[in-house]
Amino acid sequence: MRILVWSFISVALALPLLAVVSRPARAEGDNAETAGQAFPFPVHEKTLANGLRVYVVSYDSPGLVAYYSIVRTGSRNEVEAGKSGFAHFFEHMMFHGTDTYPQDKYNAAIKAMGADSNAFTSDDLTVYHILAGKAALPKIVEIEADRFQHLTYKEPEFQKEARAVLGEYNKNASNPIEKMTEVLYDNAFTTHTYKHTTMGFVKDIENFPHELAYSRQFFDRYYRPDNVVIMVVGDADPATVFKQVEERYGSWKAGGPRPAVPKEPTQTKETVANLTWKGPTLPMLLMGWHVPAFSTTNVDVPTLDVLSELMFAERAPLYKKLVITEQKVESISGSADPHVDPNLFTVFARIKKPDDMGYVQKSVTDELARIAKEGVDGKTLAEVVSHVKYAFAGQLSTADKVAYTASSFIALTGNLASINQYFALYDRVTPADVKRVAATYFAPTNRTVVTLKGGK
Repeated sequence: MRILVWSFISVALALPLLAVVSRPARAEGDNAETAGQAFPFPVHEKTLANGLRVYVVSYDSPGLVAYYSIVRTGSRNEVEAGKSGFAHFFEHMMFHGTDTYPQDKYNAAIKAMGADSNAFTSDDLTVYHILAGKAALPKIVEIEADRFQHLTYKEPEFQKEARAVLGEYNKNASNPIEKMTEVLYDNAFTTHTYKHTTMGFVKDIENFPHELAYSRQFFDRYYRPDNVVIMVVGDADPATVFKQVEERYGSWKAGGPRPAVPKEPTQTKETVANLTWKGPTLPMLLMGWHVPAFSTTNVDVPTLDVLSELMFAERAPLYKKLVITEQKVESISGSADPHVDPNLFTVFARIKKPDDMGYVQKSVTDELARIAKEGVDGKTLAEVVSHVKYAFAGQLSTADKVAYTASSFIALTGNLASINQYFALYDRVTPADVKRVAATYFAPTNRTVVTLKGGK
């Protein structure tokens, strides 16, 4: 299993995920032309009576299918005190089998199919994915439907995974960037569950061994058909997939009410945290500003993508100044990664000398202020938007990558059509929007800063 955290580290990934298709996804029976689309694959959709939504995306991968089970639950949904990190922890538990397919039998079935099976968790979703031959699809539907409805585990298995997750946390904690990320979000948020990372607070992870009963409550609450989306991408017949899914998932009962996620109040003053790492390391700077949630109607969201490119692409003036001309930083990047609720636009810089920390921070804020005043010309704006679309198309090179990319939009909105709706916003971004967004969100009172320097 792996954790996927949308953050400043993944700028190259974030841009393709935010670029989108140029026309609405095709529903079942829609024969519209797809030539020229960034996402030119026929999409077929069906929703079962219990709320389970199923997508089949036709993709030219003869004999191969990607099967994604998308749970619209991540660390964002960990609203009870002391229960952070549970979405990721439960991802581990989902591999412990059922009465029909115990763990060994499940693993044997995956091996017999020659399949690649894994999972990942982020702030807003948990995804279980299998890549296999087309002939294996009936068996995949069978074993996945079984574990999503009939998962079972006992105390020994639970305790083993609790120790494994703590070990994973301790391993990650050896990376100074992980510590900076923890501190950034802990300081930037006071109320919303984005305050903790996907891994969770360490005190909660240490308490996992005592949470067997809660783990079953978590499963009962979130692993329900009205909170899950099945997506099959590749060489698959939609009617056949819908029939198989209906047979295996149709009796799955919908869930009850789920706890509301608290709303974060407006930040009113800058927060700064200065860290010292226990060993030698280059000094690092991490800054975050609160920005809007992912939206298919708010033009500020794609404008932030444009601003990221204007600030941190290799051709950008700030990048050229700090990395190439002055050579004060080893690397610098920034992005506002997509989230269900308002999150952060983050900037990360690895600086060569401790004395340049203040200079680099001022250079970033000065460049933001310059863009807020001067904006961007229409030609450059068009080039940036074109680059983002091209990057998106480059990510759709396999059935698995198509499913992976599409799953992020499903997690954000519950609907694959949001890809097309979001794309339309890029065509609405103007130079005036770039100026306005740079001026609106990057005030010092909306900023959280974390610095880190190496120890002796």
